[in-house]
Amino acid sequence: MEADELSTVLKEVRRFVRQEVVPLEESIDENDEIPAGVVEAAKRMGLFGFAIPSQYGGLGLSMHEEAQLVMELGWTTPAFRSLFGTNNGIAGHTLLEGGTEQQRETYLPKLASGEWIASFGLTEPEAGSDPGSLTTRAERDGDHWVVNGVKRYITNAPVAEVIMVFARTSPTGPPSRSVSVFLVPRLAPGVSIGPKDRKMGQAGAWCGDVILEDVRVPHEAMIGGEEGAGYVTAMRALAHGRLHIAALCVGMAERLVHESLSYALARQQGGTPIAEFQLVQAMLADSKTDTMAARALVLDAARRFDDGVDVRLGPAASKYFASEAVGRVADRAVQIHGGAGYMRGIAVERLYRDARLFRIYEGTSQIQQLVIAGQMIRAARS
Repeated sequence: MEADELSTVLKEVRRFVRQEVVPLEESIDENDEIPAGVVEAAKRMGLFGFAIPSQYGGLGLSMHEEAQLVMELGWTTPAFRSLFGTNNGIAGHTLLEGGTEQQRETYLPKLASGEWIASFGLTEPEAGSDPGSLTTRAERDGDHWVVNGVKRYITNAPVAEVIMVFARTSPTGPPSRSVSVFLVPRLAPGVSIGPKDRKMGQAGAWCGDVILEDVRVPHEAMIGGEEGAGYVTAMRALAHGRLHIAALCVGMAERLVHESLSYALARQQGGTPIAEFQLVQAMLADSKTDTMAARALVLDAARRFDDGVDVRLGPAASKYFASEAVGRVADRAVQIHGGAGYMRGIAVERLYRDARLFRIYEGTSQIQQLVIAGQMIRAARS
């Protein structure tokens, strides 16, 4: 995208987020739902397909461009971004990275327009950050596959039209050759969705269990049409997703710094704004530094991702640092607000709860540490 086009998109998203979504944050948190008008506006703005190539109906942003856009989205409740984040992220990239050209031409325009909402069905009750532990099975039956298993904490499952379901298609062999992925309609016979999960934060972003009982899908529903390619597809989709989440964390950190500074300038103690107190200044300085460092890391890693120079270590390091950093910034924001920061209805209280999830999904901080160290050791031995 040309620089002036990107600038226009970023300005419009910033305006919409700050003028239209931010005023609704408290009601979204209370009602656990994104208003229908906001959903339709997001579709009209192309937000359901900003990371999908233009040939399939999306905006076709590069990773570096996407990171800048997602930072703008991070200024408000992450439930807003979650609504279309999976279409652009791990579900959409499952098709982009692993699908056949026919599958991409058929399904990606539906995701880019928002006609379909997609879910990424990888996590299970006993298999989260390690896809190699999957127990969901798919067995061949003529021209069909029969899928059985349970997926847990699946974002958008209650409202998704399709779910990218990862399943073992071979009981033996390493995960890299025994896991496949299928496009499964949510309303297919045998698919049932559990109750909406009750979460600590990120109200308005719905998730739940997906139960698959003798679900029959045609062979054409196997993404890529190649048995055993699901593990590699998942890893590629997750690498992109980790940069996406890291950028989101930066945007939230910037909002938290804004809330912290605004409160510190307005709140007085003994007739003096608390922003004048050195220990408050120290917290403000630490939060600003964390945010700037995270932003620089994410943008640099996004450029290297686009160039194909680093598609593993950079995304992991970015997600690890940015998700941990926004947690620190959120904690300081509550501390700066004092007792007010612990009260419902105050933005930093809600964002504090929202931020906690970032260190868990798209691979926990501990998994990112293993990826980072693994890449370091591999490079040293090569």
